[in-house]
Amino acid sequence: MISIMASSVKTFVFMDLEATGVNKDLPKITEICLVAVHVYSLENPTTDDSGKVKLPRVLDKLCLCVDPGKEITPKASEITHLSNESLEDNEKKVFNYDLVSLINGFLSRQAQPVCLVAHNGFFYDFPLLKTELQQQETDLSSSLICLDSLQALRKLDRQENGSNNPIKGYYSLPELYRRAFGKEPVDCHYAEGDVLTLIMVFLSKATAILETVSTYCKRWGEIDAMYS
Repeated sequence: MISIMASSVKTFVFMDLEATGVNKDLPKITEICLVAVHVYSLENPTTDDSGKVKLPRVLDKLCLCVDPGKEITPKASEITHLSNESLEDNEKKVFNYDLVSLINGFLSRQAQPVCLVAHNGFFYDFPLLKTELQQQETDLSSSLICLDSLQALRKLDRQENGSNNPIKGYYSLPELYRRAFGKEPVDCHYAEGDVLTLIMVFLSKATAILETVSTYCKRWGEIDAMYS
């Protein structure tokens, strides 16, 4: 883990991947979404007429579907509503160096330093993205900061309530959203839908997370690829 002051992070880039399967399937990415939010918008959230927190107006998005070049498992297809046929019919391209350039360009455009945020990111999203990048013989900056929101929120729960709820799914993104806002999230397992849900969950605990972000971060260089 690294030591970094929360005040030094200027942009949080929330990320979600959809893929052909779970870790043991040696998955390939089928959809990627990055949404960048400046720390100002997280520290100064906007609200609607009823006083409820809403998504920041100022944010940047990069959302792309990807031909995985590999069969999508039936379970993954059922969950994500993406199939090999639909991706091929819409002439989606494979994960290639052009996509890497888009990702790096998107990240470099943001106010620095940048913190990449994904829910269960240390176990799934970050290692899978690292794998795809290595297969293109490239990578992101090793100094990029990474935050796993699942681990951060679980540890915050332990600090605030002295508990770490063992119930399966208690810290899943949909369940965190339900507890925070009392309603169902929209477009689960659509990469953009999950990223926007994650931003809302983050906003519900933004003060606590931003105050202790140094406790939960790694550098991108510390992330291992999911598989070779």
